Amino acid sequence: MKKNDVILIGVILVLALVSFGGIYLYSAQNTGNGEAVVYLDGAEQGRYSLDQELSLEIPAGQGNYNVLEIKDGKADITEASCPDKICVNHRPVKNPGERLVCLPNRVVVEIEKDKEPGLDAAVR
Repeated sequence: MKKNDVILIGVILVLALVSFGGIYLYSAQNTGNGEAVVYLDGAEQGRYSLDQELSLEIPAGQGNYNVLEIKDGKADITEASCPDKICVNHRPVKNPGERLVCLPNRVVVEIEKDKEPGLDAAVR
């Protein structure tokens, strides 16, 4: 290896470490105090805090269902009536923007950050 090859590899490694560090810090700021929002056919069915422990059956019509479990700050679909069970085999989600999707039952569970009431505007 030549000197320039070693420098190039070093620069790439440093950029990779900086990128992973930035991603880690960003995800650390966006965790906690979230809520799982359940949608059925695109309509919101309910909001559940990730701070609680809960097991909820989501009826999807025509005898179809999904079971949403919230535990240890994570949301997970533990049981479903769909044939492929992709939603059941997905890892639990906890970060804002992550989703669990069951296409056959038309169920989406999305993690959103708690919206704290704040000022809409300030007038002097």
